[in-house]
Amino acid sequence: MSQLAVTVIGPDRPGIIADVTEALAQTGVNLEDSTMTLLRGHFAMVIVCSGPFDEVREALQPLRGELVITVRQMGPEHAHAPIGAPYILSVHGADRPGIVAAVTRMIASVGGTITDLTTRLVGSLYVLTAEVEIPAGAELNMLQRALEITADELGVGITLRPAESDDL
Repeated sequence: MSQLAVTVIGPDRPGIIADVTEALAQTGVNLEDSTMTLLRGHFAMVIVCSGPFDEVREALQPLRGELVITVRQMGPEHAHAPIGAPYILSVHGADRPGIVAAVTRMIASVGGTITDLTTRLVGSLYVLTAEVEIPAGAELNMLQRALEITADELGVGITLRPAESDDL
């Protein structure tokens, strides 16, 4: 069995999750990791599973048309080994281009990694929430200062706080 990545994108309607997961279950595939969300009225799903590539592609074929579905084989499975302590990063403010790029660049500059990131635009308020891991050797005070400078430049509020177990 192959490790597969399945992506599904299309206009939202009731039953997409049920249709896709039912088709996968009929091939004996078990969902290992997944994320599903609405983005401006469009449904988006990414699933990681193990299963027979050809059978999975064939099982999902009837759903194509209204939905853009891709199935691709992934390389050897490797578990994510945390690189450091988990943090919650929050950004809020007026919407403008470059917020995600600037903030994630600051995390990357200290060797941090983003494990989950969500953005929402509500009216003119832009909200970003991310789970990040910061290596133990990273200079946290410097990162906090760099985020403050970035926040001032972007005209947004940014907070980085240690994650509690119930946050994750």
